[in-house]
Amino acid sequence: MDRRSFIRKAGTAGIGAAAATAALAAPAIAQSSPKVSWRLTSSFPKALDTIFGAAQTMANHVRESTDGNFDIQVFAAGELVPALQAADAVAAGTVEACHTASYYFWGKDPTYAFGTGIPFGLNARQINAWFYYGGGNDLMNEFYATQGLLAMPCGNTGAQMGGWYRKEINTVADLQGLKMRIGGFAGTMMAKLGVVPQQIAGGDIYPSLEKGTIDAAEWVGPYDDEKLGFYKVAPYYYYPGWWEGGSALHTMINQAKWNELPKSYQAVLKAACQAANCDMLASYDQKNPAALRRLAAGGAQLRPFSQEVLAACFDAANAIYTEVSGTNAAFKKIYDSVTAFRKDAYLWAQISEYNFDTFMMLQQRNGKL
Repeated sequence: MDRRSFIRKAGTAGIGAAAATAALAAPAIAQSSPKVSWRLTSSFPKALDTIFGAAQTMANHVRESTDGNFDIQVFAAGELVPALQAADAVAAGTVEACHTASYYFWGKDPTYAFGTGIPFGLNARQINAWFYYGGGNDLMNEFYATQGLLAMPCGNTGAQMGGWYRKEINTVADLQGLKMRIGGFAGTMMAKLGVVPQQIAGGDIYPSLEKGTIDAAEWVGPYDDEKLGFYKVAPYYYYPGWWEGGSALHTMINQAKWNELPKSYQAVLKAACQAANCDMLASYDQKNPAALRRLAAGGAQLRPFSQEVLAACFDAANAIYTEVSGTNAAFKKIYDSVTAFRKDAYLWAQISEYNFDTFMMLQQRNGKL
């Protein structure tokens, strides 16, 4: 074979080999970044842009991180699924995911309450520390797996307000017979003190207050409460929301759908939820101060819960935790983890953070900031 013929044939073979290699590689790349479209139902209306927006923030991160290949469409409460049926729809496979407060579903099992936060539990920083470094995520997902779900923290409101009341609440006796919209497990505690708890979705609270169907309602805090207009029909605005010292929201995912995702998409979704978790709390911390000033100017009357009321609620909560722990092994396992974590968390919080914050608050009151 002459030299020119050998080079020509070798070159042709090389091109063919390269083409074959490319043909083999292309499907592998395509398989690692498939087109995936999910629907996510929120438990919140679009008008509550911060809490509803956390799901949009998460979905945007996912979309941008995958060059649009993993697309999560976010739907407001009621567009696909009623607000308080979001987790059920995900478990059933009606939608792939939801953004919700886990404690909305405590009636199915009180263990759901820990995903959002329990009365007199952890504040926002502490619950994130418990989720990410105290074993909380693993414990919750061990429980969620029994429901056909997997969940990740995706937002936090921070410590909430104690709600809006038509009359002043000075003593425990003032709670007797009070019809109050209060979400999650806290309603059970309030019932021990004579309150008649009502589970009502966010968009239905104002008309219920206006019509007198309920006497009081809690929601989140100044920014969202202002949007919902509660101050127009119930002027007394109490604090703190002892039942929600740091309310966590979650993205809940159908377990089978999660298992179908490529590992890279799972990693992107985890990171996106964590980003939205941080973003939502920062957004509320920026928006709440101005909203509180506007509410006060509009007639809202700020009131602290008395120590008598707080102490009675604390005792009622502990009594119920003991009761439920005696009959629900999953609840007890997570409650034991939370309480052990809480004890050390508040030991540390009262040292440097508390003293720094207290000093700075005094400077604010004295007009020096």
